[in-house]
Amino acid sequence: MKCKITRNAAKVLREEVDKPENEGKFLRVFITHSHGDHAHYGMKMDEATDNDEIIETDKEIKVLLEKGVELLDGVRIDYFYVPQEGFMISNPTKGNHGDH
Repeated sequence: MKCKITRNAAKVLREEVDKPENEGKFLRVFITHSHGDHAHYGMKMDEATDNDEIIETDKEIKVLLEKGVELLDGVRIDYFYVPQEGFMISNPTKGNHGDH
C-alpha cells in the first residue's frame, strides 16, 4: 500500500505528530463513507492494530492504512491555504481527485 504526503501537509502534520500526547501513535487515514467508485476520507492520530499496515512516507511520517481496503491504497494528503485553509485527502490512483 502507498500514501503520499505533500510538503505543505507534512509541515502541518509534523506539529500534530510531535505532540507529547501522540507519542507511540501514528496518523491514520480512514474512509468516512464511500459510494460508487470513490470514497471520502478522514484522519486521526491512532495506535496500530493487527488489521493495519504501517506505511513509511518520504516525509518521515508513518501512516496507518487498514489492510485490504482498496480505496486506501494510493491516498494523497495535501494541505491548501487558499481558497480555504485545510487538508484534502484524495486517491488519484483510483480516479478519486477530491470531494465533490
